[in-house]
Amino acid sequence: MHPMLTTAIKAARRAAAIINRASLDLDQLTVLTKQHNDFVSEVDRAAEAAIIETLLEAYPDHAILAEESGRQGSSDFQWIIDPLDGTTNFIHGFPQYSVSIALAVKGQLDQAVVYDPTRNDLFIASRGKGAYLNDRRIRVSKRIRLSESLIGTGFPYRDFKHMDTYLAMFRDLLQKSAGLRRPGSAALDLAYVAAGRLDGFWEIGLSKWDIAAGCLLIQEAGGLVGDFKGDDSYIESGNIVAGTPKVFAQLLQVLAPHLTPALTEI
Repeated sequence: MHPMLTTAIKAARRAAAIINRASLDLDQLTVLTKQHNDFVSEVDRAAEAAIIETLLEAYPDHAILAEESGRQGSSDFQWIIDPLDGTTNFIHGFPQYSVSIALAVKGQLDQAVVYDPTRNDLFIASRGKGAYLNDRRIRVSKRIRLSESLIGTGFPYRDFKHMDTYLAMFRDLLQKSAGLRRPGSAALDLAYVAAGRLDGFWEIGLSKWDIAAGCLLIQEAGGLVGDFKGDDSYIESGNIVAGTPKVFAQLLQVLAPHLTPALTEI
């Protein structure tokens, strides 16, 4: 296993220990509102601090991009961190959230960890080496028809300017798939696509730290990831479509009539 991946796993487990301890006493939790429907808890911050400390202990010259503390340092090696993806679920005691850590080398995703502390599910990938769940190789599902596929998504929750567009996409896909799911942690949703638990996924306006690790997992599991045109601007735009190769193509087709200039211009 790549030593940088080993360090990322150690960091994710340290964060998960903090999250699991706090989950036992949610009434004591201090929660702040960053903006409408966008919450941060003291747990997000403590988990992020533990991750950064673990990574910089091993690699003091590396740069960090983290949800709560922003960008630190400048290097060809940048860690992209979401310490608790699914904070709203977490603060309600709804057990669907994850720790997401990715490493980009010269702008290219190289290592990925998505860890689900409630199920002890560890999803990992190294560029060119495949994706794994708890030491077992994972592949995207074999489904080839959108009509038989289970598709993940995320509702707009913070910025509602694309709400009408999103609802039109949702209405269309609801009728053309086997079902839509919105569990509430994009990083984990993408890991589920990699593991074949979902056949596809789409969302508007995600952040880099939500998707970096999950995107590498999917690619290493034989799936495709793109923006709404199928191109590779998704990390920057946060507009993402993912799935098995056949389902990915069909998702793009269904979404295409609903695209607005604001969703396709970077």
